[in-house]
Amino acid sequence: MRLRIDPDRDIQTGTCDCCQTPFERITGFINNDDGAYAIYYASCYHHDGIHEAWIDVIIDDAWHPDEPVSRPSPNRVTFGCRVGPVEGRLAPACSLVAGAEVAPDTPFYGRKLTRDEALTHPWISDYWETIDHILENDTTVKQHLYGTAAKGEA
Repeated sequence: MRLRIDPDRDIQTGTCDCCQTPFERITGFINNDDGAYAIYYASCYHHDGIHEAWIDVIIDDAWHPDEPVSRPSPNRVTFGCRVGPVEGRLAPACSLVAGAEVAPDTPFYGRKLTRDEALTHPWISDYWETIDHILENDTTVKQHLYGTAAKGEA
């Protein structure tokens, strides 16, 4: 599956409620060869000087170009992960968490998967492929976590 981040990402800044440090939240669409594929929210924090990102990905097997994205199919789900330092690892690592845990409970997110539900979901490998793509190709997330971003990336 060939993924592409839509270049019209939205980047918002805010202040973390728990520690009052600034953060950036990226909202982006991901397309594959068939068109619309997923929506992602990546929140980049500096908690206690630690660079971490919380990434939620909404996957739906029936995005319809003539309907608003807020109208989910019955199969829509939201996965979540934290990317950041993990004990015993030199590079940031991904840890599966509940999807969109702090987002409101609206139909837009479909079924927000718990960690256990996500581990057994048939789309888990698609989710990890999407996370890999975001970490490699979203310059804001990449710069935040790894301190580098190549020119010309989304």
